[in-house]
Amino acid sequence: MLQQISVLGLFQKLFHNFNSRAMKDATIAFKKHLDDGGKMMLAMGGAMSSAQMGVTLASMIKENKIHAISCTGANLEESVFRLVAHDSYKDYPDYRYFTKEDDEAILNRGERRVTDTSIPEEEAFRVVEPLILKIWKEASKSGERFFPHEYFYKLLLSGDLKDKYEGNPEHCWLLEAAKMNIPMVVPGWEDSTLGNIFAGYCKIGEVSPTVIKTGVEYMMSLYDSYQELSAGGSGLGFFQIGGGISGDFPICVVPSIKYDLKKSVRPWGYFCQISDSTTSYGSYSGATPNEKITWDKLTKDTPMFVIESDATIVAPLIFEAILDRYTLSEK
Repeated sequence: MLQQISVLGLFQKLFHNFNSRAMKDATIAFKKHLDDGGKMMLAMGGAMSSAQMGVTLASMIKENKIHAISCTGANLEESVFRLVAHDSYKDYPDYRYFTKEDDEAILNRGERRVTDTSIPEEEAFRVVEPLILKIWKEASKSGERFFPHEYFYKLLLSGDLKDKYEGNPEHCWLLEAAKMNIPMVVPGWEDSTLGNIFAGYCKIGEVSPTVIKTGVEYMMSLYDSYQELSAGGSGLGFFQIGGGISGDFPICVVPSIKYDLKKSVRPWGYFCQISDSTTSYGSYSGATPNEKITWDKLTKDTPMFVIESDATIVAPLIFEAILDRYTLSEK
């Protein structure tokens, strides 16, 4: 006799120890945090947009399971690149066996390899560049200033890209975030392709660097967003994919409100990190959550989880378990 089992039910049936248990426990706690009225911030490093995380992440945003995002400039733009150039991406499953000459040939074809896939320059960078440049120039003329992600929101909501879509818009997490107007921080945005392009236009005088709000202003805006999002239920949780600035920057908002603004602040209500970074001397990305207690970023009562695994496998599974949109049949 066939019985239906959810993705979360499959977790509970199959995953009992080591990283599989950490994934299961983190998922159950994530769900409980939301069920108790909490909100969730996603901190996303690595190349998750090129890895097509939007297939599940866009639905998480749409279904009100993710309420704020911190990401790298690369993840921001690569969500759009996947949308406009999806069919032009090329996959290289044998990349481990490439020679330097093989990668030089990829360069000469106008592709930029990210592990086993490549971003096509002409179909991605050069399609988006003139459209966002137009918005930057308009801001320069009017004297307006916006955050990096707000320019992307404007571009996506303008409809100027619609006739250029090669990918499924339902899989573009940034498009869904723009529709929902969810709070974002993109620390170090200039460390991205379009960030470099923007710097070049500033250098030659095409646009003014002042049209982009700074990382300091991102933290100032996060003070307000954090207090608002953490006010109800079980507070605001922190779900981190990878390490680096996308995680380090936003988690500091709690001690900064407490010590720099000298205001009362609710601690983070949940913490989970998916990372394969090893714990070593001085490695923040590989540090255990307990270290964050010493910086007053987390407390001893914060539900904490570390999943030492591949985020491209683990995160979509967790998201599907939270979304609960698929069931499997078993005897």
